[in-house]
Amino acid sequence: MNHAKSEAAFERAKRVIPGGVNSPVRAFRSVGGTPVFVREANGCMLVDIDGNAYIDYVMSWGPLILGHANPLVIAAVRDAAERGTSFGAPTEAETELAELVISMVPSIEKVRFCSSGTEATMSALRLARGFTGRSKVIKFAGCYHGHGDAFLISAGSGALTNGVPDSPGITEGVARDTIVIDYNDAQGVWNAFARYGEEIAAVIVEPYVGNMGLVLPLPDFLPALRAACTRYGSVLIFDEVMTGFRVAPGGVQEREGITPDLTTLGKIIGGGLPVGAFGGRGDIMSRLSPEGPVYQAGTLSGNPLAMAAGLATLRGLQNPKVYPHLEELGLRFALGMSEVLTRHSVPHVAASRGSMVGFFLTDGPVTNVTDAKRSDTALYGRFFHAMLDRGVYLAPSQFEAGFLSTAHRQLDVDRTLEMADAALTAVFAAPRGSH
Repeated sequence: MNHAKSEAAFERAKRVIPGGVNSPVRAFRSVGGTPVFVREANGCMLVDIDGNAYIDYVMSWGPLILGHANPLVIAAVRDAAERGTSFGAPTEAETELAELVISMVPSIEKVRFCSSGTEATMSALRLARGFTGRSKVIKFAGCYHGHGDAFLISAGSGALTNGVPDSPGITEGVARDTIVIDYNDAQGVWNAFARYGEEIAAVIVEPYVGNMGLVLPLPDFLPALRAACTRYGSVLIFDEVMTGFRVAPGGVQEREGITPDLTTLGKIIGGGLPVGAFGGRGDIMSRLSPEGPVYQAGTLSGNPLAMAAGLATLRGLQNPKVYPHLEELGLRFALGMSEVLTRHSVPHVAASRGSMVGFFLTDGPVTNVTDAKRSDTALYGRFFHAMLDRGVYLAPSQFEAGFLSTAHRQLDVDRTLEMADAALTAVFAAPRGSH
């Protein structure tokens, strides 16, 4: 495929935008090469500025569960825009979307809208600290909760040591208040509570991890988090920014039968527009200003365009055929990709939950970030570009989940699997280092 216009656009962008992108993974650093610049998209298809078309499995990193440019969403946004793009005052659409979210997500009794998933997780953590009067938080290595300071912390050298900042600009004090444990390490959670229990305000977790690739919880893990938080009076926060409405109408908490105290949401509830939300138990949410003392605010919170797009999207998910269709497509993708990789003797792990899919190019199992990092990232990069050349847009990183939509058909998945077979044939025939 010809990518001359994308290459020129990237060079132009790098002169005025750090790294040429406004979010790091878009720069293709994990897979090499030049990112494609998108011109338009419809359904499950992307078209870049060079005119190349791709079956899309990124779907704007999750929000577009009804597909690109869904007519119902576009109509709702257009109608809202004609009445004004922002008011800085309440609208009925905010209440309508809140009522719909509460009706779908088991744990949410009250909800507050904001403008991004990062803002939602930062606010939920502040609320948990304000509610408990405690400072420390447990997070899990490899889980991503946005770019807030408390979340950009890696594990220290020992199981119960203080965290280590992942980025310059994060203070030692923030790191001291963050305990990092391996995902799926239930015993590590109990050990941390045994040592710091009266200081731990919250445990925050991606209940299904999508930000180191799709990694699923072992049977005892989520129940252990719930039990430990209940015993020690800490707040359990499920970060369902990615999984919310994707793996079930009520997210992972519905699917797994585990009720958190707070839930963070984003992506799908804005239908492709910038949005975030956090909600949960009424007694905790009532501590939030102006009802309580914990401050949180935002000029564009509850933006009428985002509320309209979110309402249209969640209403579109009310069709009883939606989730069975997505579940079937996800299984078809994961099982089919496993068959293709096996045919080419590539060690791998593949999984799906609802409309989330993922595969690692490593021997299994993959239960945490250490396991995930054993993946053959060089092979993934070559495979990614071979798929791109054949009209399939996968995540430009081994460590990201993939997403399906109601716009994908069995035909699209089957075509993708055919291209995967051809791509691997080409990859193993080509000299190493070539795309």
